[in-house]
Amino acid sequence: MSSRTAGTTALVHGVAVTGAAVARALVARGHRVLVADDSPDDAKRALAGELGTELVEGPDADTIRRLLREADFVMPAPGVPETHELVRAALAADVPLRTEIDIAYEWEQERPGGPRPMVAITGTDGKTTTTMLTASLLAAGGLRTAAVGNTEVPFVAALDDDVDAFAVECSSFRLSWIRSFRAEAAIWLNLAPDHQNWHVSMDSYEQAKANIWLHQRPTDVAVGWTQDAVVMRRLADAAARHVTFGLADGDHRIVGDLTSSGDTRRLAAASGAYASVSSLRRRFPHDLSNALAAAAACIESGLVAADRIDAGLADFRVPPHRIEPLGEIDGVEWFNDSKATSPHAALTAIRSFGSIVLIAGGRNKGLDLGSLAGESARIRSVVAIGEASDEIAEAFDGIRPVSRATSMAEAVALARTAARPGDVVLLSPACASFDWYPSGGYPARGEDFRRLVAALAPSSDAPDRSPSDHATTPGTPSTPTGGPT
Repeated sequence: MSSRTAGTTALVHGVAVTGAAVARALVARGHRVLVADDSPDDAKRALAGELGTELVEGPDADTIRRLLREADFVMPAPGVPETHELVRAALAADVPLRTEIDIAYEWEQERPGGPRPMVAITGTDGKTTTTMLTASLLAAGGLRTAAVGNTEVPFVAALDDDVDAFAVECSSFRLSWIRSFRAEAAIWLNLAPDHQNWHVSMDSYEQAKANIWLHQRPTDVAVGWTQDAVVMRRLADAAARHVTFGLADGDHRIVGDLTSSGDTRRLAAASGAYASVSSLRRRFPHDLSNALAAAAACIESGLVAADRIDAGLADFRVPPHRIEPLGEIDGVEWFNDSKATSPHAALTAIRSFGSIVLIAGGRNKGLDLGSLAGESARIRSVVAIGEASDEIAEAFDGIRPVSRATSMAEAVALARTAARPGDVVLLSPACASFDWYPSGGYPARGEDFRRLVAALAPSSDAPDRSPSDHATTPGTPSTPTGGPT
């Protein structure tokens, strides 16, 4: 879709942050916009008025078919699943489905002076952290960079920003129906079951992720993780130049060791080492994988010189709610990993410690929570929360003690009672948060947890140190294949 199609009619369904940005951008570029939403409120009605239209509230099947007859294309918001009546009806009526990164890409191609380079990032886990890492590396290379897409800033909302490059976080929701989006460098971190309440199948989810390489050219770079068989299989078919990363293998890897005199490990490629692991403020195995992925994309695409990677790693700050250290209370360390909304993500956090009181649960996304018990050797006890508390309790039944909490405050109190000096209390829910935090999502859940922990010891400060100090206890396995997250 280019500006040459101005005057066509777009149906935007779902007008929260991304949908609102898309609707405004379409109107600004001369399109007629119809807006609909399944959860209307006064802010969305006001947006419709601003756009010179009316909000169609909770449309039924007949109303959806009527709207589709007026629309030249449909822009479902990221929260509108493949199973939604709108998507089914649009596919049946052969009305094109588009996503915001796709139209943003097409508009960027028409930018006076030419399009700016992009690095795209997808994966079941680790997208946000790796996107922020990529932005930090690009900035260290002298490029003013916007981190966009599945972030707080939709891609379409940043097109007029005075920047030199984009780091684009690509969720499967945004990749599902792309027709043109491509990036000079595109990273696929990993694949594990997730979002099965959005996609019609795991195959559909995998294909959406693979779309990140779909439109790349031979001069582009496709970056994949050596330890994920699906990623490697899909990478073999990518048209772009193939680049791999892994802790111990791959084109970009870690060399060196932890020694008695310090951390001598470095990020390296065939041309040699280019950055120190000790530049990273946090150094879990998945932090190293994420750093390797971002560095590989930036170096191999020619966007950042190898000798600037160290500075970019040192400037990077881990985003909140991702194994975020909250401090030590009575010999117990507390970590906020509210962003872990799938078992795969939670297992990455669990494997980073040796003795854990785990707080898990929430709204399950159609995933098997039983896999959490596979790391029970690292878990002292479990506090089950939210709608999935019964599933969490069932997963650990007869394996570890489980208590149930009906609020986050109760969960914190129960975890404090269960923990012993040397333990870690870890909020890593493996579920979405919309049961207890319907409007705020995982950030609201993490902020609530952070506030409650701070109230236990108001004067305590969160440590800013490498969590490698807590990685394991004697007799428990290390995590060389922790994977990107």
